Amino acid sequence: MKAGYLVVAGAVAALQAAQPAFAASCGGWSAKMEEDEGGSVLTASVCGGPKGDAHLMLACFDTPVLSYDLGTAGQQPESGASGAFDFKADGKTVTKTLQLEEMYGYFTVDLAKVDPLLDLLRSKGDVSVSSAKYGASSFPLKGSSGAIGKVLAQCGKAKPAGDGD
Repeated sequence: MKAGYLVVAGAVAALQAAQPAFAASCGGWSAKMEEDEGGSVLTASVCGGPKGDAHLMLACFDTPVLSYDLGTAGQQPESGASGAFDFKADGKTVTKTLQLEEMYGYFTVDLAKVDPLLDLLRSKGDVSVSSAKYGASSFPLKGSSGAIGKVLAQCGKAKPAGDGD
């Protein structure tokens, strides 16, 4: 019986290790290269939420893309889900509709390079992200201005085809 338990526990640990690694400290934002299906992408990220496993991530492809991983405390979204999320910080609220990115299991929204949500995320204190259906999580904004600035500086600087080969 114990051997079966160890196999299951080992499988769970392997499954968790296979999840995308966004190794931000819950103490604040960081900007670093993360692997994406198209290669390495500079990503600003932070963790938070009730269990510290929810994430906000900002990357730039053609435009900035904000991703929100609910973590294990959040309700598991159904296929094709979308929802209105309120981002609140520093006495201001910005509401965005986020769409579920099914491959990764988190919500995303495309942003303009100059967007009220990016300004809000570069303020001080904490940001709460809430939705009537998916609950709320809070994230520290410490270091967000620098980390987001690094990502936005890379926006639109697409590499020419074949670069780095």
